[in-house]
Formats: sequence, C-alpha cells, structure tokens
Amino acid sequence: MARLIASLLVVFLLLPTPAYAWGPMGHRLIARLAEGDLSPQARAQIAKLLAGEADPSLAGIANWADELRAEDPDLGKRSARWHYVNIGEHQCQYDAARDCRGGNCVIEAVREQVAILGDRSKSKAERLQALKFVVHFVGDAHQPLHAGYARDKGGNDFQISIDGEGSNLHRLWDSGLLGTAGLNEDAYFRRLQAMPVDIDTTSPASPQAPAQWARQSCALVLQPGFYPRRAKLESAYVQQYRPVAEQRLRLGGAHLAQLLNSVLGSS
Repeated sequence: MARLIASLLVVFLLLPTPAYAWGPMGHRLIARLAEGDLSPQARAQIAKLLAGEADPSLAGIANWADELRAEDPDLGKRSARWHYVNIGEHQCQYDAARDCRGGNCVIEAVREQVAILGDRSKSKAERLQALKFVVHFVGDAHQPLHAGYARDKGGNDFQISIDGEGSNLHRLWDSGLLGTAGLNEDAYFRRLQAMPVDIDTTSPASPQAPAQWARQSCALVLQPGFYPRRAKLESAYVQQYRPVAEQRLRLGGAHLAQLLNSVLGSS
C-alpha cells in the first residue's frame, strides 16, 4: 500500500500544473456538491445567469477564476491576490487592515462578489462574473494552505520529496492527496456526497462567514504534523491528511450551497 501511494503521488505531483487551490477536480467537486443542495429558487436564478455558457453548471464555471490568468491576463493579475489570505503568522486571527489591504484577499473578495451577485440592479454580465468568482473563492477559502503562512507562500516554498522526485506542500494539497484515492471525478463525488457534514452556526451570508472559513483552514495548517518533519513524504501523511482534505471539500460544498441559497433564494 505504501509503495502504491508513493507511486500515485509521483504521478500527480509531477503533472505540469500550477499550484492552484484544490486543482480543477477539487473545485468541480465543491461546485457539484453545492449544486445538489440548491433551493429551487436559487437553482432557477443560477440557470438564468448561466444560460449561454459552454457548460451551464456550477462545475462548469468552477475553475474560471484560475483560467483567467491565461484567458484575461489583466483581470487575472488584478484578482490574483483574491485567492488567498495569509494569517498563519498571526495565529489565524484576521485583521483586514493588516491582512487584506485594499480588499485584496479571499475573505474580502467573497464578500464583495457576493454583494454584486445579490444586487439585482447589476447587469447579467456583472452578476455572472460575480457568481464565477464566488464559486471559486469559497473553494479557495476551504483549502488550508490558502489561509496559511506568508513566509513560504502558502506552502509553495516548502519542498517535499516523493520517491526521490521533488514537489511542494501546496501542490500536494491541491491535487496530490486526492489523486492517491485513485478515483475519477464521478466516483469521488459520490464518495464526498455520502460523507456527513457538520455545518457551523454562522450564517453563510454573514460578513463574518468567509473569515471564519479561512480561520478554520488556517487552524489546520498550524496543527502539529501538518508540515512534514522530513522532506521525504511518508505514506502515513497521506493516510492521515487525505480524509482531512476530503472533509474540507465536503464542507466547502455545503457552505457554497448555503451561501447561494441565502443570496439567490428569493424569486
């Protein structure tokens, strides 16, 4: 089993993909989980906004915010800092003036884009763009290393080795951990959908909700053992933390559904 895990890690961690939160499959899984829990009213509103999209589903737009870097470099550059917040150095306590200058972090980005999405006076194009950002950024907020340390760029500078091949901790959490399960997207969706989910009491539409999600992500980063003690990754790490990554995906889907239902639930 250990040898199989190591082999799968090598395959997934050496793929020539940039270090985005969760990777494409992870973001699509969060979106699919959310879509299954939408209220009829929210589903109808989203269908109107997505009409004309190549894939008119939440999963179909889940990775748009990462693809911007190639498709719309200007917007991609302006929104680059909206994907994360660095609060690891501050024991996961968030201070907007210190940690999110100019509103450039995932916490304030979620708040701003939710406000646009819920504003019926905005154009369809503006609200559609906001929906695309919201779907992606809620996922980002649930990836632990998108709320981690500034000093190592959310684990991007923390080097690890699997069977002699180099990678980094951020990439491991993006897709490497999920990849070791050996499941395709549909199978993984069914697996996550069957998991119990413990929803916190903070209203998803509350201004405090995105900060709470980020603090919960950050708290995982600060746990002893989250950063491997040795550069060479052991199979025990995967066995311990893949369930944690799966729980974050499941919770991200639940929170996204709650948020969209709250913002778009009225006719």
